[in-house]
Amino acid sequence: MKSVIVFFSLLLLLSSAFTVLGSPDSPRALIVVGPSKHPPGTHEVAAGARLMEYCLESLENSEQFDVDVVDAWNSNWKTLITYDTVVLIGDSFPGERMPESDKVMKDLARMMKKGCGMITIHYGVGLKNEDMGPDGDHPLLHWTGGYFAAKCDHHQSVARIYESAEIVPADPKHPVANGVKPFTIHDEPYIKNYFGPKGRMLPGAFPVATSILPPDDPNEEIIGWGIERPDSGRGLGITLPHFFQNWQVEPLRKFILNAILWTAKVKVPDEGAETTLPELQEFEPESVVPVPRKK
Repeated sequence: MKSVIVFFSLLLLLSSAFTVLGSPDSPRALIVVGPSKHPPGTHEVAAGARLMEYCLESLENSEQFDVDVVDAWNSNWKTLITYDTVVLIGDSFPGERMPESDKVMKDLARMMKKGCGMITIHYGVGLKNEDMGPDGDHPLLHWTGGYFAAKCDHHQSVARIYESAEIVPADPKHPVANGVKPFTIHDEPYIKNYFGPKGRMLPGAFPVATSILPPDDPNEEIIGWGIERPDSGRGLGITLPHFFQNWQVEPLRKFILNAILWTAKVKVPDEGAETTLPELQEFEPESVVPVPRKK
């Protein structure tokens, strides 16, 4: 009798541990950390990746993810094919900045062709003139619906820190906007982003967040965008956050987590993805400093 009790106790323990660790059917995300040379407190791409990993693995009202964070590319196709979405964060698009970028881009293309999702964060949405031909065409445009053109011949986007930018969901009925109300933030939402020839968005592409910027020449600018691709995959780019401290801004964090769920084809809760965030120091940034403001 004692052996039976011990046996079932072990089963219960294993079942509990298995639930915590996640099941083989858990959605999987690959977070790719590209190179960055920004000063401490800004970008903090490695710490930002660890923060997203924590949030996805501890979602309180949604299916929890199985997450891998890498800063070096692994071309093992048997592993790459298992991911439901790939999140890229770095100083410009990591696919073009990592060593052996041709191989990375080729693997990403194969993943996208299989319907994998993609989301790019802040400067991870950026491309340089050397990354493309004179017409501005690039796979990232088709994978996520747009990009930040960093001093490109065909288009020049604008990066500027704003004391107060109001971020508004472009379509409150879209799942990415679930639980996200307009919010104001001191950050660097990129404007004049590139969405295709003559400023027209590609078929299937749409704005997901806008802001009236800049204050001295206000226009409705798309600072977040998405696309439902012909390959059945989903892509999205969001131009925030520049300051690491702004990961504490709950509507922004929820917006990004919603976007990751959506690109992974996981149902976004009606109230949006919910997490309880520990102190930012837990994610080992180079610095956690207050967002600098003009005197």
